[in-house]
Amino acid sequence: MDRYQKNRTMFSQAECDLLKLKSVCVVGCGGLGGYVIEMLGRLGIGQLTVIDGDVFDETNLNRQLLSLEDNLDQSKAFEAKQRLAAVNSEVVVHAVESYLTEENALELLKHHDVIVDATDGIEARFILQKAAKTLETPLVYGAIAGWYAQVCTIMPGDNTLDRIYKAHEGRGNEQILGNPAFTPALAASVQVSEAVKLLLNRGNLIQNKMLIMDLRLNDFEMIHFE
Repeated sequence: MDRYQKNRTMFSQAECDLLKLKSVCVVGCGGLGGYVIEMLGRLGIGQLTVIDGDVFDETNLNRQLLSLEDNLDQSKAFEAKQRLAAVNSEVVVHAVESYLTEENALELLKHHDVIVDATDGIEARFILQKAAKTLETPLVYGAIAGWYAQVCTIMPGDNTLDRIYKAHEGRGNEQILGNPAFTPALAASVQVSEAVKLLLNRGNLIQNKMLIMDLRLNDFEMIHFE
């Protein structure tokens, strides 16, 4: 099929076919999530679950790929499903128009090969880590603020977020440092790369360490956790 011709220059046909059998859950359909969903869909992931209880507003237009002037006040999860229907109708998309909570996390996240964190709150990330550990599912973490981004892969039992965040509450530095268009796109690209490596069992993961990206100074640093 011509759709995946360019994929096959870096993935084998068997790997392309394998991606069609995989299921990924993306929690958050905003800045990070929009780019993650777009890239996974274009790669040909078989099934995507997209979770977000929020709706688009005008402040999202500067950076959120799925946000348009004519879909303000519309569900982010629903619009993500509509977007992929237009981009790659082969992908089965399950849109969940609600927020992830302690109560619904296990039910919503089960039966996925990889979970991608595209949330903007620290508490939600800890809910994700706890649920992913229980389900024994890899979690790809990402966060952005201003010129800065960080990404890592959390395997079940790693509890990496406990090393990144001392507190379980808050929204991080996004509101203080801002959210431009380019930083979410960068972080999301690295997250998708990590997800694909997990799905295909190839390459080196950012596990027990974290990639920190400073675009203002063009500084990319790998922090190792002992």
